[in-house]
Amino acid sequence: MDNDELTRRDFVAMTVAAGIAAAAGTDLSAQGDVVETNVDIKTPDGTCDAAFIHPATGAHAAVIIWPDAFGLRPSMRNMAKRLAIAGYTVLVPNPFYRLAKSPVIEDASKADFAKELPKLKPLMSSIGSEGAVEKDAPAFVAWLDMQKEVDRTKKIGTQGYCMGGALVVRTAAAVPDRIGAGASFHGGGLVTNNPNSPHLLAPKIKAHMYFGIATNDDMQQPDAKTKLKEAFDAAKNPAEVEVYSMAQHGWCVPDMPAGANGPIYKMDDAERAWGKLIALYKTSLS
Repeated sequence: MDNDELTRRDFVAMTVAAGIAAAAGTDLSAQGDVVETNVDIKTPDGTCDAAFIHPATGAHAAVIIWPDAFGLRPSMRNMAKRLAIAGYTVLVPNPFYRLAKSPVIEDASKADFAKELPKLKPLMSSIGSEGAVEKDAPAFVAWLDMQKEVDRTKKIGTQGYCMGGALVVRTAAAVPDRIGAGASFHGGGLVTNNPNSPHLLAPKIKAHMYFGIATNDDMQQPDAKTKLKEAFDAAKNPAEVEVYSMAQHGWCVPDMPAGANGPIYKMDDAERAWGKLIALYKTSLS
């Protein structure tokens, strides 16, 4: 192993640890009060493997995390642990369960996205296809509502990264009476010209929504933020839409591979986004 690889690996490990440590006045010792188990959930299309992470005691508002294109892996589990430390019961499904068990990629920081794309494209298509989330989300919600660690009197939150952003919107539309908050960070495919574009689901959504947009995504599709805002305004459910002017696509995920211009993960903006997320959940999951 060369020194550059070691340095990068250690950097990722340290930033993940620092992210957990920053959670709501807690420290790493608080992880001892968090329980993590691997679970299998039956859906209309098969059995989804998932991570179920929650405080050791009590019943809490539930959250579903939709991963990015690299899938369920340690970095996504660490986000769930951080949420559990903050007092939430969290499910992180393997979005690719129809074709593969998790993890598809253990450490995204070591992955070359261009080289991995031929493997990832069919996996992404399996969850992106019409009707997939609409089967999965109700199954996940029903499973959560059967767990003693979930407070069913409280709404459920959902958050997603990159491809997971669109899955958040579809989840909120598929189970509108249970999903109380949805947050998309550097979400992809939120606004398209297709008749099934996620933003057109706004009239079906009752959840309070937050969209954090990367600056390079905004440059490529500058009208997306406006169409998102207009769609939710028209549905009389205004969403908060914010462009992170110094952050690149993928900035919230600690093990995101470096881009052509260097590291993509940006801790200061990732922490600001996390603060928005926690504020959204505190006000909406009651």
